[in-house]
Amino acid sequence: MINQVLDKLGDYPFDRLRHLLNGLEPPANQKPINMSLGEPQHEPPPFVVEVISRHANEWGKYPPVIGTPDLLNAVVEWLGNRYRLADGFVEPSRNVIAVNGTKEALFMVGDLCIPRNILGQRPAVLIPNPFYQVYMGAAVVRDAEPIYLPATKATGFLPDFQSLDPQLLARCALVYLCSPANPQGTIADITYLREAVELALRHDFVLAVDECYAEIYDTLQPPGILQACQDINGPLTNVLAFHSLSKRSSAPGLRSGFVVGDPGLVAGLKMLRNYGGAAIPGPIMAASAALWRDEPHVENNRTKYRQKFDTADQILKNKFEYYRPMGGFFAWLNVGDGEAAAQRLWSEAGIRVIPGKYLSKNGSNGSSPGDEYIRIALVHDPDLISDALRRLENNL
Repeated sequence: MINQVLDKLGDYPFDRLRHLLNGLEPPANQKPINMSLGEPQHEPPPFVVEVISRHANEWGKYPPVIGTPDLLNAVVEWLGNRYRLADGFVEPSRNVIAVNGTKEALFMVGDLCIPRNILGQRPAVLIPNPFYQVYMGAAVVRDAEPIYLPATKATGFLPDFQSLDPQLLARCALVYLCSPANPQGTIADITYLREAVELALRHDFVLAVDECYAEIYDTLQPPGILQACQDINGPLTNVLAFHSLSKRSSAPGLRSGFVVGDPGLVAGLKMLRNYGGAAIPGPIMAASAALWRDEPHVENNRTKYRQKFDTADQILKNKFEYYRPMGGFFAWLNVGDGEAAAQRLWSEAGIRVIPGKYLSKNGSNGSSPGDEYIRIALVHDPDLISDALRRLENNL
């Protein structure tokens, strides 16, 4: 049974990249630059270390799995300010749970809402294509049918939910949405989000919205799914949003995030995590609360990312269908053949990128929407990015 599941999952994208580049060496005269991994390189605020140190006595205590009251309150305060939510719209004790980053929660949500069958049929999980691979894993492990919805230039790089067959929606258990999108950087506007919420209520599926890049944007502040719920005067029924400090605060090593939304689903996630989840250590939760209450470091991060894209604008303008993304820190480049470009860039320029094919699944035509693309993470300092992009331009 486990082998069948593993076969369906296949290799993780970065394992596939290692296999692709196996045996290839970067040029000896050029420093290798890894642009395949979306790992923030900015230093977290210095107060993180100070807060952790002040709470060092908590290393010897079991922390609450759901999160400390201080952390949950800090999250609710931030949500209210960031998304202009009415007082009481989100309650710390009912609507929020702390998690070890959002990867485990995005996967674990499948346990909450994917039944064995829906109306006697195999449940469906709708996934934007390209996508974060954890979405697929949540569906496959629970024997649901992953349905990959094209999120291409033709659809505005977002899935078109409104054109879906009602029979498909009738057996849908879970829908993933990412805004700003990874890898395309597209932002779903508030109308799109409202329609997605209304669709989830009408067809009774869970809408899981990955908003981990919501604080990295160029000029347009991304609206959130909680705003959409509030706008249609509805409760948070069937809706979950996922947030993390990894990108917002350049603190991926903290493994700290939260899930907010439907109180019934949050209660279910609390129960699951009581059985199989690991609590965030107390000192880390104290630092997390401090980060959610601090905005200057976030604006500083945004300024730095804008500078990086200023550099990309100068070098990549009118090349590889480059566009300045609305959010996130990836450039999604059409290079004709993503795998061949990745091999060439590594062996001839010392630049490590990931083929878009490894972030996508084939459609009915036998090709995937990522086949022609590479994703590059603009996380390094502008000088290093300039060097890398010049090499990329010269080689491709």
